[in-house]
Amino acid sequence: MITTVVFDADETLVDLRPAVTGALQTVLTELRRLTPRAAELTLGDMADDWAAAFAADPSAPVMQIRRSALARSLDRVGMPEQLDRITGIFFERRFALSRPYADTLPALDRLRRRYAVGLATNGNSRADRCGLRGQFAFEVYAHVDGLPKKPDQRFYDAVLTAAGVSAADRVVYVGDSIPHDVVGPQTAGLRAVWLNRRGESCPAEVCPDAQITSLAQLPDALADLF
Repeated sequence: MITTVVFDADETLVDLRPAVTGALQTVLTELRRLTPRAAELTLGDMADDWAAAFAADPSAPVMQIRRSALARSLDRVGMPEQLDRITGIFFERRFALSRPYADTLPALDRLRRRYAVGLATNGNSRADRCGLRGQFAFEVYAHVDGLPKKPDQRFYDAVLTAAGVSAADRVVYVGDSIPHDVVGPQTAGLRAVWLNRRGESCPAEVCPDAQITSLAQLPDALADLF
């Protein structure tokens, strides 16, 4: 019997892309104010810098990867000394723009009537900074007290500990990432629901316990898992 539902944060509960794009645009505007060299810098360049920083150290904390990406962008315009200030501007704006999806709060409210509901994420979307304060019975964040990122087995072990559940199959993990939110949890013995907001194809070798396109579908999908 399922007792606990645990959610990923970014692109699952939190609409991350507009927040990141808005934060990068704020940074770009500030850089163009500071130096003419930034006139040719684009959001595409900054996205490439994120990709390069992530590829260089994917296991690093997300905030550290973002700082490294911004350092690459600042090197493009010859302003490495602005890194601390620009990083602060980025994160202030990123969190100011972070919002739950429209289906998030109604789904959480409905689920809490029947299940313990938790948050467990690799990212830096802390509940109290993304419009989700007070929504969860427990929260688990990678890199707090040395906890490794998903899909490391120890991450899911920490989820079970936080939930106070010894039987892993009583816990359902819900998220948008096939490797992190489906394969990883299932390998650890949890059940997994893939939130496929963009209608992507599921790899043939992967079999989520359920697949949904909106959190509004989640209560019924969970009921079918009993």
